[in-house]
Amino acid sequence: MTAYVFGWYFAIVIVLSNFAQSIIEMRMKNPFKTLLMAVLPALPLWLSAQTDVSLFWRSDSVQLSEISVADGDQYRRIGHHGPAIENMYMALRIYFNHSGSIDVYSKKQPQLELATAHWYPTDAMQAAGYGCDEYKVGSTVGLGGYNLWDGEQIVKLTATEGRDVSVRKIKGGAVAEMLAKGVPYGEKKVDILIRVTMKDHERWAIVEAFAKKGGKVQFVTGVNFHPGKQAFTDQGHIAVWGRHPEDVSKNPINIGGGMVYKQRTVAQKKLTDDAVLIISRPTKHYKTKVVSAGEKEADLNTADKFIQYVQQLKY
Repeated sequence: MTAYVFGWYFAIVIVLSNFAQSIIEMRMKNPFKTLLMAVLPALPLWLSAQTDVSLFWRSDSVQLSEISVADGDQYRRIGHHGPAIENMYMALRIYFNHSGSIDVYSKKQPQLELATAHWYPTDAMQAAGYGCDEYKVGSTVGLGGYNLWDGEQIVKLTATEGRDVSVRKIKGGAVAEMLAKGVPYGEKKVDILIRVTMKDHERWAIVEAFAKKGGKVQFVTGVNFHPGKQAFTDQGHIAVWGRHPEDVSKNPINIGGGMVYKQRTVAQKKLTDDAVLIISRPTKHYKTKVVSAGEKEADLNTADKFIQYVQQLKY
């Protein structure tokens, strides 16, 4: 069973088992009370938060909903290097610099961790079941980040007119955004917005890019990898699985990164030394789904399981 339905499945099992036991014990003398007793234990699973966001300055650690700066690179001053968002199975952060990269926080078990771990859990927290930062982005787009393509080469999101980031909870989920303003692109400047949306009870995230000013552009996105990876690609899916370098984690693990996209939106697909990249057709909006898992979790903990999950994932 895929992990993204685990919470609902577990809740339903509790309801049905409690209901059956109550029927036997009470012999249906009070059906309404029997139903209530069956449902109540599962309510926390349905009502508990499934997504969360985090954004703060490292100087004071006060949670904020938005930050705007004239200097487009605040990577070292912002908590976890940029706005972060999580569901029960992974967390993602958008780097607050020109890279346009999205990094991954891997989890061992379904739970929310940003509010207490702030992306960097202690050894004691990890021993108690927390995940950690096992993923290395390097100079790539990471898992579904965005750059631009000028027809010949990649163009980073260098913001000459400021950079804005924001996070917010929405009905049934959460959103994290970064807006790079005044990005040089050919003979013009463009404003590029990256948006990550997570939904309750789902383990994937939607990652979008918008050209807010300056007309159509070609976006570059994809999934990075490291030597020794296993990879699968087809017309609409990318899945990679492998170990990330030891300079990120004390105990490196195998991690999967996956993406789903619409093939008709792609102008070019490229395999480089460290990533599977897709280059969009000229557009003002591009969208993918991304997902990650690691060998320490209970569900998608092998290359075969992860790749099979990505293969069946719909855009």
